Amino acid sequence: QVQLVESGGGLVQAGGSLRLSCAASGRTFSSYAMGWFRQAPGKEREFVASIRRNGISTYYADSVKGRFTISRDAGKNTLYLQMDSLKPEDTAVYYCAADRNNNPYYSREYNYEYWGQGTQVTVSS
Repeated sequence: QVQLVESGGGLVQAGGSLRLSCAASGRTFSSYAMGWFRQAPGKEREFVASIRRNGISTYYADSVKGRFTISRDAGKNTLYLQMDSLKPEDTAVYYCAADRNNNPYYSREYNYEYWGQGTQVTVSS
């Protein structure tokens, strides 16, 4: 089992940057594929990015490709999401999630067993 705690959210102007962190408990962090999802007000939660167990393979939603970068630090048991060139439509609560099976369907939230509590990101125009 793993517990996840996000941090790094906040208010930023359009065009700015933020880096989200997700601290994971336990010694098995490297055995999980990890993902970031987000939920805007009145909308369903959606996939943002995923990184596989190997720490090399990464995947992004089209809406964030080229602006966001997902990474992980096994030594610190931490997942990151670097968000650049932020837009007002990026405003949402961002969640990190862990998938113990390294499922190839990385964008489907039901494949992730563990979730953090979320961190708010607000981008002003």
